[in-house]
Amino acid sequence: MKQAGFFDVEERLARLSGLGDQLEAFSRTVDFEVFRPDLDKALAYSDGSKGGRPPFDPVLMFKILVIQTLNNLSDERTEYLINDRLSFMRFLGLGLSDRVPDAKTVWLCQKRLTQAGAIEWLFNRFDATLRNAGYFPMSGQVLDATLVAAPKQRNTNAEKADLRAGRIPENWQDKPAKLSHKDRHARWTLKFTKAKRQEDGTIPSTDLAIPFFGYKSHISIDRKFRLIRKWKTTDAAASDGARLREGLLDKTNMASAVWADTAYRSKANEDFMEKHGFVSRVHRKKPHLKPMPRHIQRSNAGKSVIRSRVEHVFADQKSQTGMFVRTVGIARATMRIGLANIIYNMRRFLLLERINATA
Repeated sequence: MKQAGFFDVEERLARLSGLGDQLEAFSRTVDFEVFRPDLDKALAYSDGSKGGRPPFDPVLMFKILVIQTLNNLSDERTEYLINDRLSFMRFLGLGLSDRVPDAKTVWLCQKRLTQAGAIEWLFNRFDATLRNAGYFPMSGQVLDATLVAAPKQRNTNAEKADLRAGRIPENWQDKPAKLSHKDRHARWTLKFTKAKRQEDGTIPSTDLAIPFFGYKSHISIDRKFRLIRKWKTTDAAASDGARLREGLLDKTNMASAVWADTAYRSKANEDFMEKHGFVSRVHRKKPHLKPMPRHIQRSNAGKSVIRSRVEHVFADQKSQTGMFVRTVGIARATMRIGLANIIYNMRRFLLLERINATA
């Protein structure tokens, strides 16, 4: 077997490009340098005046987090695949002989960004890029939420009661190692799903209620371009409807209509939207123990055509990034979900630019 040379690597990279390297499309379309001011502020690396090994470039570290989130990788797996894959090295601008950040460095980068609350800055920075490219929020907005799984916790009933009350269980306080591995913010909830058809063809009259542990991702997308404009992370048991009044509505949207499912239908939300100039297109609920009026059925069906677009966003995120929280605590979960939202907008931006180029 002959020894691989420089031109052999270039030929392999050219072949990867021909097969459709998504990361290469990211590099070609997204200007990652726009994130540098926020990354420099959040990471606050040393200037090297006191000696020691120079830190890795902040934009390089952010691009590593993009790779990690896009492929749903652990820190250790991220380190391995950067060393292993030519497409990853090309995206990061690394050569075969360049130093690669290890898993600990990746973890520390995430920690610093989380502690600084930088994910909001980074999301807003890319949203500004989208607006500068002409993708303004328009045609109204659609709201929804989805559950995001987290590692399950095995706690006693007394410990669960303390956590619900916002207290640290007494037998955890003198065990810092145990406390660091306990997620005190994630919650259990019930996920309702339609009952499946039985073997005899009948469908049970009651839906299935599946226990679920983790967090919830709330988003607002614009109807025109289907880009995420506002988002919020809560525990899984948090109400969907109450989030509407907590900054989830985008006041910069050029149209006032708001679409959402029945979870967002309440007098408080209707009054809030009317007060702030929004027009409710929220689904109406079925009357208790009464059939749904025909005109409301038709109205809801028309709203569903538009509202369903937000489901495509969640489906894309779960198929591409997995949407699973590997970390402990809501701060890190917010970082993970925020990164997934940025990457969805990046992928959507690539698609919109491709459509415009061929139009």
